[in-house]
Amino acid sequence: MTWFECVTILLAGVAAGTINTVVGSGTLITFPTLLAFGVPPVTANVSNTIGLVPGSLSGAWGYRAELAGQRGRLLKLGCASLLGGIIGAVLLLELPSSAFDAIVPVLIGLGVVLVILGPRISARVAARAAERGGLPEHGAGWVWPAVAGTGVYGGYFGAAQGVLLLAILGIGVDDTLQRHNATKNILAALVNGVAAVIFIVVADVDWKIVGLIAAGAIVGGQVGASVGRKLPPQVLRGFIVVVGIAALIGFFV
Repeated sequence: MTWFECVTILLAGVAAGTINTVVGSGTLITFPTLLAFGVPPVTANVSNTIGLVPGSLSGAWGYRAELAGQRGRLLKLGCASLLGGIIGAVLLLELPSSAFDAIVPVLIGLGVVLVILGPRISARVAARAAERGGLPEHGAGWVWPAVAGTGVYGGYFGAAQGVLLLAILGIGVDDTLQRHNATKNILAALVNGVAAVIFIVVADVDWKIVGLIAAGAIVGGQVGASVGRKLPPQVLRGFIVVVGIAALIGFFV
C-alpha cells in the first residue's frame, strides 16, 4: 500500500466518522475508496466495518449529554440491534450480495421518505397514542422489531443505517431529534461492534486498513458530534435527507 493510498484511506475514515455521527452513511465514502484501490469487496466490507467501530464509539461519547435518561430505552433497543447485527454479519459471510442489492436502495429510499414525513407521521402516531394513554417510554410496539431489522441490514452492509434508525426513532419514540441521534449512535455502534467481533473470528481482515480507518473515524466522530449537536432540527433533518439521497445515487451510479 502506497503512502498516497494510506493518507486517502485515513482521510476517508475522518469523513466517514463525521458523517456517521451526524446521520450515517459514512460507509459510502470508505467502501468505494477501498474498492478503488483494489481491495476485494468482502475484505473491504469486513475491514471497513471493524475500522468504523471506534468512530461510532467516539461519536457516541460526543453525544453523551443527550443520552442522559435513556438507559432503559438503550438497553431494550440495544438488544434488538445486537440480534440484528449478528444475523446480518452471518448473512454477509453466507449469502451472495445479489439478494440484498435489490432491497438496499428500497430501504434507503423508504428511510428518506420517512424522515421527510416524520413530523407529520409522528404527530398522528402521538395523537392516536394519547387516546390510549400515550406512547410507551421506549417507543411504540413496532419500534423494537424495526430496529432489529435495521440491525440485520447494518450488520450486512450498513450504508444509511443511521437514516433508517432516525426515521424509526423519530416516528415511534417521543423525544427530540438530537436525543434520537444520540440513541442512533449507540445502536449503530452495537451493530458494527458485534459484526466486527464475528468478522475478526472468521473473516479475512486487512488490519492495516482497519487501523487507518479507525484512526480517522475517531477524529471524525468528535468532529461530527461537535457539528451535529449544534444543528437546529430542521437543518439536521435536511442534512439527513441529502445524505440519504446521495446514498441512493451512489447505489445506482
